Amino acid sequence: MNFTENPELVTRPAAHYVYLERVGQFPVIAPATWQDLHRLAPMISKHNRITGAMALYKVPNIYRAGFLLSSPPQELPPDVQYILWQGGKYSRFVLTGAYSNLPEASGRVWSIVARKQLQVRDDFAVEHYLNDPATTPEEQLITEILVPTGEG
Repeated sequence: MNFTENPELVTRPAAHYVYLERVGQFPVIAPATWQDLHRLAPMISKHNRITGAMALYKVPNIYRAGFLLSSPPQELPPDVQYILWQGGKYSRFVLTGAYSNLPEASGRVWSIVARKQLQVRDDFAVEHYLNDPATTPEEQLITEILVPTGEG
């Protein structure tokens, strides 16, 4: 697994975010939530320009699978919610490789956060998927794992 052990402090701008939210154990709900969202992608993209994808999550069990949009959404399918995600300061870790490595990488992230006693603000953590798994070889997928920080 290709994973950065030393986080970089980054600031993320606000973004238009549409998502499905589920509550439960992440290993169970995350894949199912993404499957449901991908089934809705054609209806979302009919009236909106999708510019990226990311998951927001709060431990222990709130998970949001969502798309970034170029502007506020128009005509969303039922159950798809919208927020203007506020962005902010984050400690950024980067995973290069298969999404199947995300549970292990995420566990390592939170272990590093605890060991280094990094300040964490009460907000959603983020998995920001930087490339498209439909067109990118699995070993070249890049995911930013962003931990909301009170530092900086």
